Amino acid sequence: MPEGQAVVTRYASAAERQRLWCAAIKWPIYSVAVMPALLAAGWLLGNGAPMRLFQLLGFLLAAALLLLWENVSNDLFDAETGIDSGVKPHSLVVLLRHRATVKMIALLALAVGLLLMLLLALRSSPAVISLVLLCCGIGYAYQGPPLRLGYLGLGEPLCWFVFGPLATTAALLALSYPEHLVIVPWDKALLLGAGPGLATTLVLFCSHFHQVDADVAHGKQSLVARLGTARAAALVPWFVVTILALEWIPVMCGDWPPTALLGVAGLPAAASLTCLLHRYHNQPDRVSGSKFLALRFQTFNGLGLALGLALKVSTGAG
Repeated sequence: MPEGQAVVTRYASAAERQRLWCAAIKWPIYSVAVMPALLAAGWLLGNGAPMRLFQLLGFLLAAALLLLWENVSNDLFDAETGIDSGVKPHSLVVLLRHRATVKMIALLALAVGLLLMLLLALRSSPAVISLVLLCCGIGYAYQGPPLRLGYLGLGEPLCWFVFGPLATTAALLALSYPEHLVIVPWDKALLLGAGPGLATTLVLFCSHFHQVDADVAHGKQSLVARLGTARAAALVPWFVVTILALEWIPVMCGDWPPTALLGVAGLPAAASLTCLLHRYHNQPDRVSGSKFLALRFQTFNGLGLALGLALKVSTGAG
């Protein structure tokens, strides 16, 4: 880690260190980890399936732990390449100043998360742990050596695949009773996870606007770096339109109840995000919080959709 950054962090005020730790923990980001399970629970409830509360709570905790592993590992990988130098004082590597400790935290989160997922798989379907291991492998390949696929601009499609169809399939399997499982529900998972998975992808996409210069300097060809901030900002409304289309088409086709349109709860955040990036896309200090606006859209959109799907029973829709 750069000596200057370490010194600044070490001698920061108590209030500043608290702010840095809050930024390092990034608790709002765990919305993307738990959303597939919440959506699966909403869909199953809406279709009259009994709720397996232990399975749901276990999946939520395990998913959060696995995302913790991913985030902490990314701090380690970025410290190796130097891409965070001077732009991320809230990196755990900077705050703790001991890479071995950071690595231990990552491995512990991975081990406990996978053990929990294994327990859930034993109570539902072996395919659960297989899908989760595939997600973890893709997550490692995103930032970890030797592939570092995120440096090739592949982060967004990988993100959609993991947090969309794969995680949603795993959640549907884990929350269903074994006797109800005949085949892996790929079709249901794709329908259910396509829109919310793209909303999670939007969070990743927006996280690069404020660090384009650092990405380019270290050879990371993120999608925003490839497009340039102006063209990338112009894509954001199309992300939102596509997400809503993927969630509204099943309603119009009669596959989902009209209450599923509650996903529009995320629209105010999407409007704020679009305006912010349209005006200030090339001003890093102004757009550093854009990923949190994207995250707010993802959270309210996903929660609205999950609630709307669950309300199918009480409204008698469909």
